Amino acid sequence: MVLHPLLILLIGLVTVVGMIIVLRMNAFIALITAAIFVSLLSPGPVAEKIERVARAFGNTAAGIGIVIAMAAVIGKCLMDSGAADRIVRSFLKILGEKRASVALMGSGFVLSVPVFFDTVFYLLVPLSRSLWRRTRKNYILYVTAIGAGAAITHTLVPPTPGPLVMADTLGIDIGWMIMIGTLIGLPTAMVGLLVCRVMNRLVDIPMRPYSGEPEPEPLEDDQLPALWVSLLPVILPVILISANTITKMLADRGQSDLVSRAADVTAVLGNPNLALLLSAAIAMLTLVLQRGLTLKELAQTTETALMSGGVIILITAAGGAFGAMLRESGVENSIKQMAGSDGQSMGLLVLLLGFGVASVMKVAQGSGTVSMITTSAMMAAMGVSSSMLGCDLVYLACAIGAGSLAGAWMNDSGFWIFARMSGLTEVEALKTWSILLAILGVTALGFTLLAAWLMPLVW
Repeated sequence: MVLHPLLILLIGLVTVVGMIIVLRMNAFIALITAAIFVSLLSPGPVAEKIERVARAFGNTAAGIGIVIAMAAVIGKCLMDSGAADRIVRSFLKILGEKRASVALMGSGFVLSVPVFFDTVFYLLVPLSRSLWRRTRKNYILYVTAIGAGAAITHTLVPPTPGPLVMADTLGIDIGWMIMIGTLIGLPTAMVGLLVCRVMNRLVDIPMRPYSGEPEPEPLEDDQLPALWVSLLPVILPVILISANTITKMLADRGQSDLVSRAADVTAVLGNPNLALLLSAAIAMLTLVLQRGLTLKELAQTTETALMSGGVIILITAAGGAFGAMLRESGVENSIKQMAGSDGQSMGLLVLLLGFGVASVMKVAQGSGTVSMITTSAMMAAMGVSSSMLGCDLVYLACAIGAGSLAGAWMNDSGFWIFARMSGLTEVEALKTWSILLAILGVTALGFTLLAAWLMPLVW
């Protein structure tokens, strides 16, 4: 019996959500199981239905595996060397205590590009607590500003796993994803800061001490690396990858021989795998020089980082396999038949659909990364293209990322990280964190639609 492709799509989505919510399975197990189910139900030789899942898994891992692994190493080294702490203190020094919320949000925004959200929050919350002890006010402003800044780049800017796998799944240049994600993220952060200020006035919650846990002692300034050294592992890959994207675009449009030669150079240096490897090497060297680690201790540190990165690689590669099997099911042709021959009129609806599906997935199973992986896989399986959208696919990825922000509640690990590290009750976290992320999601969608209209990037 041959099932309709849209029914296969529904079975796949129910499998993912059901295994995560009901059976409490790890996202990797859920996604790879769903991929196998979808493959078995899809057309094709029976003998190849499991093998093609493994091939798709390997192809996705080849595209994102090195980048995620290097990002994990960079994040760990930034934390252990004190480079991340230096960035935050420099922001606070430049902007002053009166603009501490801007400094904290900016720090979260920058650090969450190579560092995972929970790690960034762990780093910055002690600073917000220290500021409250000094001023005795604005505690909610400080902690929400940190979370907002970190959450925005976590969902919009590679090499954070969610945006990275969306770019890989939808065939988007990573440089474009970095630039457009940042372009949309910056005004979203500004709006978010205003929301944090309003929330701080409406919800008066003081800082509460951790039960039975001493406050961590901060390092002295002379124990931290210089600011330019601290920022280099963060900004170097952004510069190299973006330069590759820009020179490639100019070369393709028939610019001078000098541009063509420059494109050959940036194609190597701006390859995400090499760019992140260079940044990881700088971050590791900084850690060794700053903390005097032996090579054995450095190896142990990088091994710890790679273990956390390995889990993310497994989840993202399984998501890639799930999306590939949805394409095998024939969902793309079914969607095109439903849409008719003129798909361009569907552009706005498709962007809104990406946002809506990602939001529903976030509410259902809690993980923003899984939401982005699953939704982008579904959109890729539908055959969504730039011609259908009337704009570049990068805007679809941003709409999906915006959707994955909304819907944070008690099945989201980020919700509990925010609540426990901030010392808030569940109700207080719902009134602050959940509402803030919902507003950020809608705001990011609004700026995505505006950017897609003003500069569609369709050449």
